[in-house]
Amino acid sequence: MPSAAAKRDPQSWFAPALLIVAAVTLLRLIALAFNRTDLFVDETQYWLWGQHLDFGYYSKPPLIGWLIRAVTELVGSNAPFWVRMPGPVLHGMTALALGALGARIGGRSAGLWSAVIYVTLPFVALGSVLMSTDTVMAPFYALALLFSYRAAQGGRLADALVAGICAGLAFMAKYAAIYLIPGLALAALVAPSWRMGWRNALVMVVTAGLVIAPNVVWNLNHDLTTVSHTMDNVGWVRSGAMLDLPSMGEFFGSQFAVFGPLTFGALLLGYVSWGDPGKRGLVMLSIPPLLAVTIEALLDRAYANWAIAAYFAGTVLAVLVMGRIWRIAALAVNGVIALMIPLLTVLAPWPAKDGQPLLKRWLGRVDLSAHILALAKADGVPIYTANRDILADLFYTGRDAGVTVYAPAPKGRAHSYYEQMWPLPVGYTGKLLVIANQAPDCGRGPVAPAGDLAASGTWAGKGFAPYLVEARCVRSQD
Repeated sequence: MPSAAAKRDPQSWFAPALLIVAAVTLLRLIALAFNRTDLFVDETQYWLWGQHLDFGYYSKPPLIGWLIRAVTELVGSNAPFWVRMPGPVLHGMTALALGALGARIGGRSAGLWSAVIYVTLPFVALGSVLMSTDTVMAPFYALALLFSYRAAQGGRLADALVAGICAGLAFMAKYAAIYLIPGLALAALVAPSWRMGWRNALVMVVTAGLVIAPNVVWNLNHDLTTVSHTMDNVGWVRSGAMLDLPSMGEFFGSQFAVFGPLTFGALLLGYVSWGDPGKRGLVMLSIPPLLAVTIEALLDRAYANWAIAAYFAGTVLAVLVMGRIWRIAALAVNGVIALMIPLLTVLAPWPAKDGQPLLKRWLGRVDLSAHILALAKADGVPIYTANRDILADLFYTGRDAGVTVYAPAPKGRAHSYYEQMWPLPVGYTGKLLVIANQAPDCGRGPVAPAGDLAASGTWAGKGFAPYLVEARCVRSQD
């Protein structure tokens, strides 16, 4: 519980936290201005969603597309900086929301350290140089936790209403926000301080439901497209489960890098701090995402970022576990990582490993698209490719090129946003510039390349080349 001093001055944590978070955010924005990496495939896809506003998209809910569109429209630029600019700002907001939650639970010191620790976490540093749905979800998830706690402490209807709005917006950013449901329910079950009462709980649930209703309706009108894609990611749902202990171990070990080695260690220790009522609710709010994704890794596979939802309440819990020296050490370790990540993006393509840039996955995309677009314009033909990464960047880099881009026509359910929106028309019979890593055979042996793409970065050595062929040849290959 907060100390008497903290109760007398409940906002005393805010000024120093705001100063530190604002300074870190400003430095990240400056580094972002010198970032030399290309937008990643997911980032260009999110940008493209924003050009076609809707209440849902193929693989994710719509908030990230709306946000990118709003920012780029406001500043009048689609440059990579503006696509990524919301990242550092959103994480700064999240840090302050968690600071407010920490201060209410543990006092001034917990509030200040929650904000400072969060803003320097490794996954936050990465989410501040690459735009992702985790980043957009973060402030709303944290605010939903904060206002849920306020509703439980003060019983105010307005706090429950805001908690519902924030929970709904978190869900509109990423479906992982659904972990709020078991988390808040379990927290209320084991910790009286998280019990907001039936009236406030109902208000929160109804409000969140109204916020997410447009996406629910969109999914129902589009054959549950986003839900189906989410089930595709949960591989064992489609193909059956397997017990893969190395996969589970790899995922769990990766969390020391995602959350920071010392902070993750503190979090694990916090999970066994059951006797402390101040920590008990936070344990229940943090465990469900980490446990669920660890099981998913055992049954099939899981990416390192899939348990991010565990680390909002988890940050406050880890801070409450750590003493002063531990907090300083964690800040130092995480701070080094948080500094190295943007520095690497500024120095790219240096450093290199085995003759390839360390960040090669984020390089060479714009160059490849520029070569493809130049060849298509020279020949006056549309572009056709089945590669999602190439499609994503072609739409972004070629946004003003006046070149038509097609994806394969789906057979049954579409397997990408591009198949869903820009399939090769049935009636098209002209020539296409096909981009593939295997030469098409139109009946007289493999077709010769129509040029050199000078592939670099992520495309170096992957064998992609341009081929000028008739549309009927493409259809025969499919």
